[in-house]
Amino acid sequence: MPVSNQHSTIIDSRDTTLPITACSTCGNARCLIKKNLGSTIVNTFTQHRKEIRCKKGQQFIMEGAAVTGLFFLLKGTVKVIRTGLHGKEQIVRFAKEGEVIGHRGFGTEESYPIGAIALEDSLLCYFSKDLLQEVLRTEPSFTYDLMLFYANELSKSEVKVKSLSQMTVRERVIDTLLYVNRKFGQEHGFMAQVLSRREYADYAGTTEEQVIRVLSALKKEQLIVTKGKRIGIVNLQLLKNEISEHNFYLDS
Repeated sequence: MPVSNQHSTIIDSRDTTLPITACSTCGNARCLIKKNLGSTIVNTFTQHRKEIRCKKGQQFIMEGAAVTGLFFLLKGTVKVIRTGLHGKEQIVRFAKEGEVIGHRGFGTEESYPIGAIALEDSLLCYFSKDLLQEVLRTEPSFTYDLMLFYANELSKSEVKVKSLSQMTVRERVIDTLLYVNRKFGQEHGFMAQVLSRREYADYAGTTEEQVIRVLSALKKEQLIVTKGKRIGIVNLQLLKNEISEHNFYLDS
């Protein structure tokens, strides 16, 4: 399993001596597993899952490692990364509770084309590749839901590639702010997920220096407020209007 041993704890769901969250009591209604618990086949296969506890900053999928299965985020937040030109880290997306991680390598791929790092202490459900393939061959409703998930992910990827090629640096930074705001929401006037300026740059496809300059300009225009690493959106509609032609709302 592509999981670093540093600060990680793997819990087998069949070990009743350790606390584990049952799929039936999980609050992540968007989870593909949760949605298909009515199936006897899916319900049985969840008994063989494992839970993985990761500390903040823990990398639990290594880019290029052999594909062993899929991860479902039970608690916490994660950034999905890949290596770009000259070894530069690129953030493909962010994930929150109920979302799938590692699906880009699942299927015919032999290695993960992405890596994944916990942005905060997180809890993941892990399902082995062999077990998942067996369920997909025998449970049509689960297979159909997974197919729709992949189709939606492909659509988002295509929109992002097109938008990045057409957007200015300012528009890409604004798009990133809106994406993080939609994904994680706000708390006390600031976006709930705290990210570094480097992480904003790695998602927007620009440099940290350019992100700092754009944020400074947006702050002067009273479109955002900042407090340390925290960013709050003051005028959401004006930011949306700046990039409305790029269909910002298609990616969440």
